[in-house]
Amino acid sequence: MSLFRSKTLWITVGAVVVANVAVFGLASRAGIADAAKMAASADANLVVVALLIGVIWWLTRKRAAVDLAARAPERRRAGREVAGVLAYAAAGQVVGALLGWLPGEHPISFHLAGTLYGHQHVTPYEAYVWAGYNFVVYALLPWLYFRQRYTAEQLSLRSSNRRNDLLVIVVVMVLESLNEIGGLSDAILHLSASQLLKGVPAAFGLYLLGSVLPTMVLVYSILLPRYRALTRSVPATVVLGGLTYALLHFFEAWTVLTSPAGAAVSIGLLLLQYTGPGMVKSVLTLRTGNAWVHVWAYHAVAPHTIVDTPHVVGIFNIR
Repeated sequence: MSLFRSKTLWITVGAVVVANVAVFGLASRAGIADAAKMAASADANLVVVALLIGVIWWLTRKRAAVDLAARAPERRRAGREVAGVLAYAAAGQVVGALLGWLPGEHPISFHLAGTLYGHQHVTPYEAYVWAGYNFVVYALLPWLYFRQRYTAEQLSLRSSNRRNDLLVIVVVMVLESLNEIGGLSDAILHLSASQLLKGVPAAFGLYLLGSVLPTMVLVYSILLPRYRALTRSVPATVVLGGLTYALLHFFEAWTVLTSPAGAAVSIGLLLLQYTGPGMVKSVLTLRTGNAWVHVWAYHAVAPHTIVDTPHVVGIFNIR
């Protein structure tokens, strides 16, 4: 198969091996609680990632191919836009981290402190600031800038096959929901009916603003078509989408960047945890041409609403 002759595939496999060596070799010196356990969980999830990518391909095998590269400008302009967006996102990460650190709170990254991993105490005020900052910086402002210059179709915000999009959304959402409840966290099952009634919409809305829409707009609406045009390679585009998604979590609350060992393990864990899910989002967008598909299939509901509703219930003391 041509896939197994792809240099991008084998470079990615090599990077996974190196990340594992770094994490397991330096975990005892990194100062990150449960670093080895986090890596083992991320490695196991890579199997799920591969299976989901196969399912997505099978579900979309009969629909017309989407030329995502055609939605990007000519290559020189695409390159300038990619460089500008990545520099803007990096600045947003640094400013967000400082806005959290200076008042003695958690850095603002693409996940609220305590999301998926960790048990950090978060106040309602901090949660609101996190969601508002991320929505404005990574979703609203980039969308306003690019929407003036490109159509909704060029930004992959319009469906070309609603029936197939719905099929993909339902199947992937169900599979990932079962994976989350069966593997990562079943804490949502232990909430009371009252907590579920109030906590589920609260978690959905909070993470939609703070993580899901910023991811969709910045990475899969704006950057992915330009990656496709610049690389002229589907595997490279998939991996670049995954890497971008991972690095947007650089200042997660659990990362330790104050020592070489801590930084090496933190970066290794970021790559192991988030590149795979970011690649699934890339494949969803490449195969459907609709950046909204990943929002509903593989982000807003599973994992965030399922895994993080208990966290939100704790933040807002929902009874």
